[in-house]
Amino acid sequence: MKTAFKTKLLRWLKIIIIIYCGIGIALYYLQLNFLFHPEKLDSSYQYKFETPFEEVHIAFNETDTMNMVKFFPKDTVKKGVVLYWHGNKENIGRYAKFVNVFLKQGYEVWMEDYPGYGKSTGERTEEKLYEQAMQVYKMAARKYSNDSIVLYGKSLGTGIASYVASQTNCRQLILETPYYSIPALFSCYAPIYPTQRMSTFKIPTNEYLQEIKYPITIFHGTNDGVIPYRCAKKLKTVLKPADEFITIEDGTHHNLYDFDVYQKKMDSLLQLR
Repeated sequence: MKTAFKTKLLRWLKIIIIIYCGIGIALYYLQLNFLFHPEKLDSSYQYKFETPFEEVHIAFNETDTMNMVKFFPKDTVKKGVVLYWHGNKENIGRYAKFVNVFLKQGYEVWMEDYPGYGKSTGERTEEKLYEQAMQVYKMAARKYSNDSIVLYGKSLGTGIASYVASQTNCRQLILETPYYSIPALFSCYAPIYPTQRMSTFKIPTNEYLQEIKYPITIFHGTNDGVIPYRCAKKLKTVLKPADEFITIEDGTHHNLYDFDVYQKKMDSLLQLR
């Protein structure tokens, strides 16, 4: 009986190990498919937005190019510029509807597409995400003083915005639905795997936030099904006493823009001079 039990137990252990390893291997090789959902556009594609805009195309080399759209407020006198790093889906066209919250306060909004998104081309690496984001900042700094530059990140873009903020001295950093780090985000879904070692992208938002000397405001919803609230709220531990982590009850990953608490707080942040 004992021998039969041991044999059966070993058989089940082998099955569990095979399943564990199989899922782990699949997660490793498919992780970029989970992380990035780009939609490419032909270089001849014409954007159509209701607000005035200008399209900028920057070639870094033969393979790496960055496409960016500058949205302009109707007023000729501008308070400054918002550098907006968007989420992981589609391209600029998906996120253009969110710029009005900034335009109505007199800010330009500059929004770039990551490599492989929209009309931007080239291999997508963590280093290139940082390098191209810093190029956007340098372009803005030639036109505006640092106290007129606001950095804004949404979802995937929160880590990129945080990196730029850690390297600069801008007016403020605003994050919508951020993550602690990419490995930590994966760990929220697959806690039994060594995600720190498995993740090819790290983007340690938590580390960058600790290096930022100017104000940080974070918005996150309690019903976020993409970046769970329980995982994002760990960022509270690395914020300065004067920074804000604003919890939006019943907010999801996609609808914080619709809440009065978001709109009123954004108006307050952008009106301060």
